[in-house]
Amino acid sequence: MEEYRYTEEDFILPGITWPRRRNYTEDKSFISDFDRVLQSRWVEKMEQGLFRYPLWSLETKILPGSMKYVAQLNVKRGIERRKPQDIKSIQEKFNPSQFNFNRMKHEEILFQMVRCEEVSTGAPTARDPNADFPLPDRRHSRTLVVINVSPLEFGHVLFIPDPSLCLTQILTPDLTLLGLESILLSGHPGFRVGFNSLGGFASINHLHLHGFYLNEELLIESAQSKPLIPNIHFHQLVNFPAPGFFFYTEGKDLMSVSQRICRMTDYFVNRNIAHNMFMTRGSNPANTACQREGIRVVIWARKSCFGAKEESAFNVALCELAGHLPFKSEEDFSILTEESVIGIVKSYLFSDEEFNSLSLELVEHLMT
Repeated sequence: MEEYRYTEEDFILPGITWPRRRNYTEDKSFISDFDRVLQSRWVEKMEQGLFRYPLWSLETKILPGSMKYVAQLNVKRGIERRKPQDIKSIQEKFNPSQFNFNRMKHEEILFQMVRCEEVSTGAPTARDPNADFPLPDRRHSRTLVVINVSPLEFGHVLFIPDPSLCLTQILTPDLTLLGLESILLSGHPGFRVGFNSLGGFASINHLHLHGFYLNEELLIESAQSKPLIPNIHFHQLVNFPAPGFFFYTEGKDLMSVSQRICRMTDYFVNRNIAHNMFMTRGSNPANTACQREGIRVVIWARKSCFGAKEESAFNVALCELAGHLPFKSEEDFSILTEESVIGIVKSYLFSDEEFNSLSLELVEHLMT
């Protein structure tokens, strides 16, 4: 299997600003070696017909309004994608009889990520010993980069820890760290990474992250926030349609950040709270006028959605909460407004009272 080997020296620091030029596909001057390898392998797989449908570019528009929602029309994804699993619990066990990544075609693998040396942030640690839900030792050393055969955008891939471990869809510090590192390896301003929990519209109960390119700036990169625990850069979004929490890092403390993220998501799992995560280059919350100096890792707690995914305009998961709207039908794409989108998004989230109560709980949990 082909390997992509990297060290901390390959990280692109400080952050990457949005260039004025718009032809990202043709202009390769700003992409990194990581982008070049991922994109070239992805294009090869597309040309070989390994996807369920061809995708080179999507009709895209910015919805009028202050939120600057990025709407895209992707009818084929709604029609051709594999039927999602019937998930019944956030703590659901791995089921080898259902589709999992041990069944994928070998040709769908792009390469294996290999960190050439231990990062200075230290080795992974064991999970929270006080966790209510008995989480196993979920450390892993090998992560595959695989095409998503039903892509939502150009370069859509999955980051999958060693599939033979049969890990359920619960975040681990190792995989979270790799997500952070992949963003720092990319020179493209629109490379994003995300996670959907079970009950948060994850389609497969086998541990994975999503990675993809979106050639549009999102408000969440610079949205205002208030600090909850300043010394660990833990914040709460304000004046944003989907209130959530986020950690901020400029790339020097990646392991500790990944551990804190998982301490938070483990708290959700233990309490059967569905959640979504979105990683993006973003502004320092202390000075949002600065140009995307670090990474924002935004995490939303939300209402659980079990059973098959609804055939609605869009399912509210990691992309939609962040402001990226993949539409399934031309009618919805043409008529939905910012106001109607906000209404749909909020219907999947907690009430203000529930959110404020959870905020207090998380601060107490992360400070102990």
